[in-house]
Amino acid sequence: MTVREGTAAARKPAGPAGHEAGESDAQTSAGQRPGAPGAQTPAGQRPAVPHGLVTPAPPASRPRPRAYSLTVRALGPVALLALWWTASATGLLTPDVLASPAEVLRAVRELWGNGQLPDALATSLTRSGLGLLIGLTAGLTLGVVTGFTRLGDELLDSSMQTLRTIPFLSLVPLFMVWFGINETAKVLLIAVATTFPMYVSTSSGVRATDRKLVEAMRSFGMGRLGIVREVVLPGALPSLLAGLRLSMTLSVIALIAAEEINATAGIGYLMSQAQSFARTDILAVCILVYGLLGLLADGVVRLLERVLMPWRRAGQGVVAR
Repeated sequence: MTVREGTAAARKPAGPAGHEAGESDAQTSAGQRPGAPGAQTPAGQRPAVPHGLVTPAPPASRPRPRAYSLTVRALGPVALLALWWTASATGLLTPDVLASPAEVLRAVRELWGNGQLPDALATSLTRSGLGLLIGLTAGLTLGVVTGFTRLGDELLDSSMQTLRTIPFLSLVPLFMVWFGINETAKVLLIAVATTFPMYVSTSSGVRATDRKLVEAMRSFGMGRLGIVREVVLPGALPSLLAGLRLSMTLSVIALIAAEEINATAGIGYLMSQAQSFARTDILAVCILVYGLLGLLADGVVRLLERVLMPWRRAGQGVVAR
């Protein structure tokens, strides 16, 4: 026997024992080792993780307490108020530039006591509410028509996209010529300003509706109005609320411009009177009222989001931290 033949005989498994050893080596080489994928482990025990790897864990959502969230939101306004009070107390802000917070509070009590502020607030809210209602109705209707029908898209969308690029402030002189200086011009100016945000949001939301759902409802015999009411509008709800938020914000901005059209009542009229007498305290009151109206409008939309879309956590990111 040569050396090569002896080596081959030594490597060859002999009998059942050699067969079992070969199977054991095959299982080991196939990856059936403790901790390897597919390895059999005793019940109740986790397989060993190879060195250098970390077991993945989903990110835990940690919702913040409501009191903590409100406190964080209030930090910005409180800091601005403290800065304003400090600048007034140290003389950096003189009363002819901007009244101090204490003087503004006295002006609020004065205007509320003689009834001027409640009357002006009611007049401004009426104007803004009527204009917003007209604008939302027009924007919603036109958005559904152009987003749901091809004919409406071809007839109306190009014209609406052209008109929405025109600044609504440029229409003030034209509206004064058309409608005079009465309430109609003010309300219609607010309506025009609030129509286009609602139109764009509604049109894009309707176009994003799943066409398979629409075809399924048609196969069950549902008409167009039923499909719009039961499928399209609920599916476009996030876009509708986004358009509502933009329109409500623009209604306050348009209100400021509308009340500059020779107004005889409203917050804008108070500002004109205060400007004539250099009352910076009343001017600050009117500016704060406009800001609070915008904040109230945003709060209304957030409340609607919580009621109509409870699965979305309003005001929070994708992952709470």
